[in-house]
Amino acid sequence: QVQLVESGGGSVQPGESLTLSCTASGSGFSRHCVGWFRQVPGKEREAVAVIDTNGRPTYTDSAKGRFTISRDGSKNALYLEMNKLQPEDTAMYYCAEDTIRVGDYCYTLVPFYNYWGQGTQVTVSS
Repeated sequence: QVQLVESGGGSVQPGESLTLSCTASGSGFSRHCVGWFRQVPGKEREAVAVIDTNGRPTYTDSAKGRFTISRDGSKNALYLEMNKLQPEDTAMYYCAEDTIRVGDYCYTLVPFYNYWGQGTQVTVSS
């Protein structure tokens, strides 16, 4: 059983930064694709960034140039550094792990991730 716990969310003003953290239980973290997703009430959950077992990231358009995803296998930890935050970044942010597939390619689609954290809220407002 895998448990994912996010932290680091909060309320910031436009242009400010936040770093989200996710700590995972379980022994397979370093061998799995993991990623950050976000969801606004009334909308579907969407990918922000995912990272493969070699540390190679894939960003969606909303994150490119502003966000950086990273992982630390020794700590079973996943991070998302978010810079130049904008009101449209306001959402609940979730970390997720794909424990089913093996290989180097990590999908940015929600159905491919079978474990999810409870989420951490990010609010960007002036």
